[in-house]
Amino acid sequence: MSKVDTVVQKEAIKAALADIIDSRSPDKNVIDSGLVSNIVIEGSIVGVILDFKDDKPKNAENLRSEIESVIKGVQDISAANVIMTATRIAPAKASLKPTPNTPPAPPSPKAIPDVKHIIAVASGKGGVGKSTTSVNLALALSKLGYSVGIMDADIFGPSLPTLLGISERPKIKDRVITPIEKFGVKAMSIGMIIDVDQPVVWRGPRVMGATQQLLRDVNWAPLDILIVDMPPGTGDVQITMVQQVPLSGAVIISTPQDLALIDARKGLAMFEKVGTPILGIIENMSTFFCPSCGAESQIFGHGGAKEIANKKDAPFLGAVSLHMDIRETADRGIPIVVNDPKSPLTKAYFIIAGKIAVSLKL
Repeated sequence: MSKVDTVVQKEAIKAALADIIDSRSPDKNVIDSGLVSNIVIEGSIVGVILDFKDDKPKNAENLRSEIESVIKGVQDISAANVIMTATRIAPAKASLKPTPNTPPAPPSPKAIPDVKHIIAVASGKGGVGKSTTSVNLALALSKLGYSVGIMDADIFGPSLPTLLGISERPKIKDRVITPIEKFGVKAMSIGMIIDVDQPVVWRGPRVMGATQQLLRDVNWAPLDILIVDMPPGTGDVQITMVQQVPLSGAVIISTPQDLALIDARKGLAMFEKVGTPILGIIENMSTFFCPSCGAESQIFGHGGAKEIANKKDAPFLGAVSLHMDIRETADRGIPIVVNDPKSPLTKAYFIIAGKIAVSLKL
């Protein structure tokens, strides 16, 4: 579809939605009130973001259904998916109201049907190669014979579409999103629903809501392993993840650099605090081999992640070198595990993947 056709179709969708009144502002429709914050079109599939800000109405689900129905009535549209966000999330119903001095208990993690294990791949800071490592581990586990999915939990900076070379939009049926399958792995990211180049400016609860939908509204099953590529840090998404689903374990990625190791310790501490098993630590960008002379350099230091693993009594899963091939294949959307199966770098990922599978008793 050309850009002109897309613009025309978007205007047709807006015109159709102009007949739906925003119950929070009876004198405005959902377009004029700003409730519809984004419309993304990919072929015959439409994605819509509803932003309730701090005033989510009781009829939100009915409104969602009405909008999806209206959009599917627009010519040449086959499916519509509506994602709802809000600054304030309504509390869950409870049989007893908590006293003013007693904070409500956090929700109990709920398993995703027919997904055996959910693994969080995390780092304390950005720039350590966590997403590239997550993708190559997912592909290595898949090639070892396991059914694998990978979810990009970074709402603000989704990288999975680039790393796997995915440009198409996922299909939606009855509000359930079908993940995109690439190289034998099921993949899902907010970057497959909204434009990757469009900045996402949401507060914490909206991010948490989108994270929940990526977990719950996607047809992941059946899977042996769902890898969740976490955003850096220890914020809202990490809290949502440990509260929403039972994690089989966490894998921590760090470079040997002292600054990265400080933040890696914070990541370890967070998962330990909530009782998530630590499957192990990976030292990424461990050494650099000069492509011209073959000399080995320790640009970020060496062995720091292994030292932390020993101090924390956590498994050291292995080290991956800093190499141009890993970066180039990731940028091309054909990760090195797929692009060069016989590479020593690929072997490193397979060794780590095998250790993770053993830990999960698969």
